[in-house]
Amino acid sequence: MTYNGWTNYETWAVALWIDNEQGSHNQRREMAQETWDNAEATRYSTREEVALRDFADTLKDWVEEMAPDLGASLFSDLLSAALQEVDWREIAENWSEDIDKEAEEEEEDSEV
Repeated sequence: MTYNGWTNYETWAVALWIDNEQGSHNQRREMAQETWDNAEATRYSTREEVALRDFADTLKDWVEEMAPDLGASLFSDLLSAALQEVDWREIAENWSEDIDKEAEEEEEDSEV
């Protein structure tokens, strides 16, 4: 079952909250660009695949670090369960459209 075009409510809620505040919106754009700039193709993955996986992992870590410490409690368990339902890759894929994939290539070309 989808929710407002996203995989589920949890994924939609995380994406909504991050994108509805200017500071977090800008920070996630910077993270997306940074993961692209640092990504390198491997024997088994393209640069795009590596960047997408790294961006999804970075988003997950960033949101989990923002979570309040609720100790051992009902609310801590519920928050953890909800965050486990988030489709981080879906969010990363959606936001990867903001990445300027030519910026780094243009810089490399001008250095030659």
